[in-house]
Amino acid sequence: MSIWEAAALGVVQGLTEFLPVSSTAHLLVARQLLGHAVPGDAFTTVVQLGTLVAVLAYFRADIAAILKALLHDARTLRFGSRPESRLAWLIALGSVPVVVAGFTLKKWLKANFYDLGTMGLVAILFALLMAGVEVWVAVRRGRNLPETDERGITVAQALWVGVWQALALMPGASRSGTTVTGALFAGLSRAAAARFSFLLSLPSVFGAGVKELYDEYKLLKTPDAADHVSLFASSDDLASLAVGTIVSGVVGYAAVAWLMHFLKRYSLGVFVAYRLVFGVLLLVLVHGGWVAAGARP
Repeated sequence: MSIWEAAALGVVQGLTEFLPVSSTAHLLVARQLLGHAVPGDAFTTVVQLGTLVAVLAYFRADIAAILKALLHDARTLRFGSRPESRLAWLIALGSVPVVVAGFTLKKWLKANFYDLGTMGLVAILFALLMAGVEVWVAVRRGRNLPETDERGITVAQALWVGVWQALALMPGASRSGTTVTGALFAGLSRAAAARFSFLLSLPSVFGAGVKELYDEYKLLKTPDAADHVSLFASSDDLASLAVGTIVSGVVGYAAVAWLMHFLKRYSLGVFVAYRLVFGVLLLVLVHGGWVAAGARP
């Protein structure tokens, strides 16, 4: 992979990781169009660490307050004694479904969902769910039902949103798209849904990226029988990975700042339309033979 290709993929990752349009699907399509032989290799996961840094940077004040509150909990042995530490425990609870699904279903997901035609169908399905949640929000407002702010998130709501995050393991679903949709269905305000969605992504993105790095290190030390080559095997691959990760972080910071502003004021309608077009386009490209359906590692 050349440096310019890595930079281009970093831009794609940075933009699509936070916009509810599915970063994995866009990265796999972009890599296939670039002619990469293994469009689903670890690069697609590891480059997400750049966007992790973007979220950490954007929410640095919140994260500092959470860490401070957790230290207070540890000193006083009173867990969840402050709103910030309670939020941390809710994030931990909400991360459980994706951890369980990731460990138990990873091979099955890669065998059945890393296919561009399937990604197109998943993109369309979740576009319809996003449209459905906007109708739900309108109904709730019409009935003057209260919305939950960030401090009012319950254990049940956190776990519910966590289940929706696990659904994002299907390429084409979108982590931000599924979690914001799930949060709105649970009655969270738009602002609370956006913030909790991004904060909830931190443990899972970090865990997935670190695991892929570890797997690549093991592959470097002990090559497998299928002759898969580690990303660490050459300085060129390492340089491309570094460039892609840095670019994704810079672009991702701008994307999360824009999306936080957008979601506080507007509906998901524009993303519903985009996902429908993207999903249909994928199906047309696959069935027309312009791109290969397979995207498995």
